[in-house]
Amino acid sequence: MFEKVRRCLEDEQVRSIGLYGIGGVGKTTLLQKINNEYFGKRNDFDVVIWIVVSKPINIGNIQDVILNKLPTPDDKWKNRSKEEKAVEICKLLKAKNFVILLDDMWERLDLWEVGIPHLSDQTRSRVVLTMRSERVCDEMEVHERMRVECLTPDEAFSLFCDKVGENILNSHPDIKRLAKIVVEECKGLPLALIVIGRSMASRKTPREWEQALQVLKSYPAEFSGMGDQVFPILKFSYDHLDNDTIKSCFLYCSIFPEDHTIKNEDLIDLWIGEGFLNKFVDIHKARNQGEEIIRSLKLACLLEGDVSKDTCKMHDVIRDMAFWLSCESGEEKHKSFVLEHVELIEANEIVEWKEAQRISLWDSNINEGLSLSPRFLNLQTLILRNSYMESLPIRFFQSMPVIRVLDLSHNEELVELPLEICRLKSLEYLNLTRTNIKRMPMELKNLTKLRCLMLDYVWMLEVIPSNVISCLPNLQMFRMLDASDIVEHDEVGLLQELECLEYLSWISISLLTVPAVQIYLNSLMLQKRIRDLDMMKCPGLKVVELPLSTLETLTVLRFDHCNDLERVKINMGLSRGHISNSNFHNLVEVSIDECQFLDLTWLIYAPSLEFLWVQNSREMEEIIGSDEYGDSEIDQQNLSIFSRLVTLWLHDLPNLKSIYKRPLPFPSLKQIHVRRCPNLRKLSLNSNSATNTLKEIMGNQAGGRSWSGRMTTSSAFHSVFQNKRVVEFYVMEVCWNCWVSFISFPPVF
Repeated sequence: MFEKVRRCLEDEQVRSIGLYGIGGVGKTTLLQKINNEYFGKRNDFDVVIWIVVSKPINIGNIQDVILNKLPTPDDKWKNRSKEEKAVEICKLLKAKNFVILLDDMWERLDLWEVGIPHLSDQTRSRVVLTMRSERVCDEMEVHERMRVECLTPDEAFSLFCDKVGENILNSHPDIKRLAKIVVEECKGLPLALIVIGRSMASRKTPREWEQALQVLKSYPAEFSGMGDQVFPILKFSYDHLDNDTIKSCFLYCSIFPEDHTIKNEDLIDLWIGEGFLNKFVDIHKARNQGEEIIRSLKLACLLEGDVSKDTCKMHDVIRDMAFWLSCESGEEKHKSFVLEHVELIEANEIVEWKEAQRISLWDSNINEGLSLSPRFLNLQTLILRNSYMESLPIRFFQSMPVIRVLDLSHNEELVELPLEICRLKSLEYLNLTRTNIKRMPMELKNLTKLRCLMLDYVWMLEVIPSNVISCLPNLQMFRMLDASDIVEHDEVGLLQELECLEYLSWISISLLTVPAVQIYLNSLMLQKRIRDLDMMKCPGLKVVELPLSTLETLTVLRFDHCNDLERVKINMGLSRGHISNSNFHNLVEVSIDECQFLDLTWLIYAPSLEFLWVQNSREMEEIIGSDEYGDSEIDQQNLSIFSRLVTLWLHDLPNLKSIYKRPLPFPSLKQIHVRRCPNLRKLSLNSNSATNTLKEIMGNQAGGRSWSGRMTTSSAFHSVFQNKRVVEFYVMEVCWNCWVSFISFPPVF
């Protein structure tokens, strides 16, 4: 990292650098190294000034630090106003090559208000900042930003050994082995490695190390130094979150196991179920707020993962801190329980949960322990996933009077839903996704407070009794994607029940019959409520006419094994005209599998499309062709076609000849996958396509054929993409299903 910063400092175009990362990762240490080993050894800077900014920002104090480092008499600035000090600072710094090191930034600092000259006028001056939130980099408009990452395993072990001492580590073979396990628990966070390393330096026997490791794994807050040194430092980031809603959402992430990759959609659904996003009656708006909260937590380095990705993770030490806070800083240890990979949970262990408000069990077997039917009088949330149970004990749910959130998803052996669940009068969220439940009980209609019901991928479901769904008056979200075929026998009835629910604002559903599709297309209410639509099979369905003016809420559209479907038409209604004025603007994902489309020209009316998957469609000849209005409209609007497309997958399309008749800008495109499309000779790309975004092209061909033209040689590829920042670039000149050529171009800056 130091070398990377050094290279930037020597680049005359980079005059400000932002170093961001989670608390305790070593940002200040890195800044000290830059100060001592880079600026301290150079003679081309007149003055180097270190300032600890912190929060709240005090402009006067910052000015005093600067003026104390500059050659100016005290009487010129002591007891002067901030404005007068700023004038004096600016006059002095303009005449110098200066370096300002700003440590611990929490919010935007107006450098001009301080008196620091505009860097555009100071070709040899530099400003380097450290902060926990990437958002501050945006606010400060830094020229280059770098995330300070946790240490590699080797670096982490070296730092830990330095704090423990070689004498202790070499005193017994088991201690070095245990030391590696302790280091793994720290996940490369220097602050934790230093504090824990110092604590372990006093433990001289393997038994002491084993005992300490057990505490560190079971309840880290009780480990020496964690609760009073590590967590309080990390808590600053939590304290600086904008509001209580974001704080509650952050703490809730600790209900997932360590090192768990969390799907944004799952997390937001749970936040909605918990009532964190209740200020929105519309689930779509609540989801948007949830996405923004995840983005904020990622920018604050409290969640890991690229801001644009649909998953996130928590660093293990951050998670430990969040769990500690959710248990009232350790004062209420039994408030939450999270367990994973437990083969057998004993009854006496479950008794300890009686005071719990949240219980989260993953990949664990609890059949034996549940047989006693403990009383969970305070339990509000139960997440039970991958439990290997065919059924739940009969009396298990009898004593959960205030439970609101019940997540039984991903229990693929679960075939029966206990009737006791239907007596949970406070239940608001029920997730049965990827279970094998065969029958929904009639008594489900007693859950009158239920707001969210998830039945995605419940393939064995045989019965949803009539007039059950319509008896859930507070239902806001209903999900039933790719569920049992049995639903097709009364799809129309189900849609009619959903249509009459007053507060329902989010439906994700698969439609399997032509009558069901017609109900959807004729119902303004359903069109406004269905956000995720999957048309599956639908025998006899040849043409689908989508009304553009009423599809403003549709976000995902799939056509799956609709073997008779030949065409999708867009009914423009009063929206005929420019694409930019359309109401199809929320559609971000389209998937086509085994349909008879000749083209997908209707996608020009989806300007926000980000993901496009097309496969197993033998008749497909082009992606964007000519629509009923002719080429002129497409020509006039070509810059908006696929302007937000991030991922394009084209698989098993034997007659596909082109994506579009000429190259497209693709300003957001990151990934193209092409497999077994032997007649596709061009990718509609040129040197102006996907500037600074394209990272990967992968493809292979059938029958030994290769892409023609500029798409067949490495030199040709390089000539097209030489001005791009391309991380990975694969060129396939291949026979059936094998790699013949691999080309990787380094990033071009």
